[in-house]
Amino acid sequence: MSATVHSLSLFAATRVAAPDRPRLAFDLDVDVCIIGAGLAGLTTAREAARRGCSVVVLEAHRIAWSASGRNTGFVLPGFAQSPRRVIGRVGFKKARELWTLSQQGVDYVRNTIAQTKMPGVVPISGWLSVSKIDDGEGVQAEAALLRDGLGMDIDFWPTDLVRTQLKSTRYFQAIHFPNAFHVHPLNYALGLAAAAEAAGARIFEDTPALSIDPTGIRKRVATPNGRVRASHIVLAGNTHLGALAPKLARTLVPITTYTVATAPLGERLAEAMAYRGGVSDGDWIDNHYRASEDGRLIWLGRMTTWQADAKHYVRTLRADIRRTYPQLGKIKIEYAWSGTTGTPVHLMPQIGEVGSGLWLASGFDGQGFNTTALAGTLIARAIIEGDQTWTLFRPFELVWAGGALGRAVVQTSYWINRRKEKVGGFLSRRRERQKLRTAEKAASLEKKQLAHVAKEAATIHPVLAAIAAWGRGSPPAAVPSVVPAAADMQPGETAGEGTGETPAKKPKRARLR
Repeated sequence: MSATVHSLSLFAATRVAAPDRPRLAFDLDVDVCIIGAGLAGLTTAREAARRGCSVVVLEAHRIAWSASGRNTGFVLPGFAQSPRRVIGRVGFKKARELWTLSQQGVDYVRNTIAQTKMPGVVPISGWLSVSKIDDGEGVQAEAALLRDGLGMDIDFWPTDLVRTQLKSTRYFQAIHFPNAFHVHPLNYALGLAAAAEAAGARIFEDTPALSIDPTGIRKRVATPNGRVRASHIVLAGNTHLGALAPKLARTLVPITTYTVATAPLGERLAEAMAYRGGVSDGDWIDNHYRASEDGRLIWLGRMTTWQADAKHYVRTLRADIRRTYPQLGKIKIEYAWSGTTGTPVHLMPQIGEVGSGLWLASGFDGQGFNTTALAGTLIARAIIEGDQTWTLFRPFELVWAGGALGRAVVQTSYWINRRKEKVGGFLSRRRERQKLRTAEKAASLEKKQLAHVAKEAATIHPVLAAIAAWGRGSPPAAVPSVVPAAADMQPGETAGEGTGETPAKKPKRARLR
């Protein structure tokens, strides 16, 4: 592994300038106290402040220090759980409502970028969900469910179209989401923090919440150097809630994913990937990738239920890239980093009121951008306006994730799924090669048969030879005349002489009687 690989993420290295926020060093009395300055917490802060509430945000580290600022920046509709399973749990009508909310989350992110003119945030349109297994019927059925059943704006892409955009024989059919997009995640979070402050919220960094007292009308949050009293507390975090809310933290399986960024690849990347949107080629973690603004390949893959040094995965992820795009040749990895998020057992976000005045926004898994946006909006509307839309998420209860055994089950399931996907892809590519060989053999046999017919025809008559040549697609030659023209005959020669044919007899004159 190269010693020049940076553990700092590419996004941290290319972030826009942003001020450091102070530690909380005094007591505060506010309407809403939000614990966690990730995307969910910042969205809640902005929306609550815009509605006239006094808001404070407490962040133990820095703004978007964890998954919110370290993901690939994909903004797309839907949830981590599959549509069919959600429909099976809540019914078709409510599932459609949930997917509509998920699209509203996408729209919120897009509109916020435009309204605030965020620096360093340029949305790049499109997302492809690609199949590594040749399953045209299955992918078309999924596309039909999303489009006709859940109202999503999507297109089905056949294999030929996919491979014009992604030059990889490992890919088959895909579902295209033209209105999805990707952004610089850390710059978006920093812009969202600035927007929340502009609306009146106050953000304190390096200020961990040590304990909360959710009883009574005015709840209390203790920090190392100050105390906050609030009518509402919003827990906007995941497994990092830890000792602050152990029961809630135990409903999540910690998932750590690993990301690398190559050195700029120039024209090589454009030749391998004409598509400039985001790409996902697996239902689990492997793989999610996109091009950066400066021509790097940002590639997220592999997962563990424990935290590990991302540098240990550089060789593995580089090999994944080269298997997918061998035409890239030798590539250099310049950045490697990891991010940890929390995954509920049901793979749906945990949004809503878990106690009087105590709210939860958590469990966003791999669909964080749109779901954090809708979570923040729904909670702010519920607190200020009494809106009950958040109750659509009630069927997805807080379920114990199984502790160490649950983590082992999830990790094993990932390994098994990865193996099944690998075998399925191998078999699909082998069948494709067999079909190509069969087609090539058939074409070769047909060509030999046509050549044989042409040869036989040439021995029978030049006219038939010309017809056979025409059947092979050769340019038509002048068809030889059966009877030579008079200008071509020698003096005294009659038609047929010199050609091997019997001269035609002159007709007898009829006798007059």
